[in-house]
Amino acid sequence: MLLMKKLNITWNDVYDPTGYLFSFAKSLSCAVKNSPYSDLSEDIVATSGFAFRMWISADLCPSETSIWDFGRQPTWILNGGIETTYDCCLWQPENVLNQARLNTLPKIKASIDRGIPVIAWDIGVLEWGLITGYDDETQKFATLCINGTTDEMDYSKLGNREMPMLNVVTITGKTDKSNDDIISDTLKLAKAHLNGEEWCENAQGLLAYPRLIDMFESEDATLATCFNMEYALGTFGALKWYAWKFFDKYSLTELATLYKSVYDCWQKAFDLKKSIDLTVEDNRKTVAVLLKTAYECEKSAVNIM
Repeated sequence: MLLMKKLNITWNDVYDPTGYLFSFAKSLSCAVKNSPYSDLSEDIVATSGFAFRMWISADLCPSETSIWDFGRQPTWILNGGIETTYDCCLWQPENVLNQARLNTLPKIKASIDRGIPVIAWDIGVLEWGLITGYDDETQKFATLCINGTTDEMDYSKLGNREMPMLNVVTITGKTDKSNDDIISDTLKLAKAHLNGEEWCENAQGLLAYPRLIDMFESEDATLATCFNMEYALGTFGALKWYAWKFFDKYSLTELATLYKSVYDCWQKAFDLKKSIDLTVEDNRKTVAVLLKTAYECEKSAVNIM
């Protein structure tokens, strides 16, 4: 009997200051960390543009983090010098989805055989996570969900667990793109998102700030006090750490200083959301001030980029 081919992968090596780091960015960083290109595992969160991305829906629905152009993932990741394959089949008839899954399986197994986990959507919870193993005899994958749980999933459930959405990214190589070009293109990518130039149905980039701030300045504390606010602050706040560290690493001092302030403000806002009573108006105003400071810093950053 053949045993499952399984990698020993955890989230331990991915820095997540809030526990809510955006699941695609966390999965991407972890996959790169466990590849021959591990030195880029933190950079890739910034160079793919995700350190700068924010999406805020009017009702703070957590699905706001899933409404963006999935098809641009390979190009965004390639910006950071990492080559990938991308398989996507969304809301298609069952026969089309089944064929897409069959086409994807060899790529998943080849990646596992190379020792690199595979980034995939909805492998146990409706978030991005990692496929860490496979067993052709039992037709099961080993999975690592974003909440830290490990499990197994039938091959047949890939792209068809809770909704018919097959989304799989495998890391295949590294380009010879220079650091100077990566930095230059990252600034362009970040600026484009912050200025609202990427497709999204919700408030995105800099425009996410006024919507979020309004929720804390409103007399109605419902959105400010709900769990979804903790999720939003934790998701985007953790990403800011990667923006700060990227600029600091490559000695872009002015941007590093700005994003250190941005990260500090988001982290404090997140900590306050978890620790104080936000039904109290003055407490909500305190969080609003932090977000306004971060907003001004990011506007200044865009002017430099």
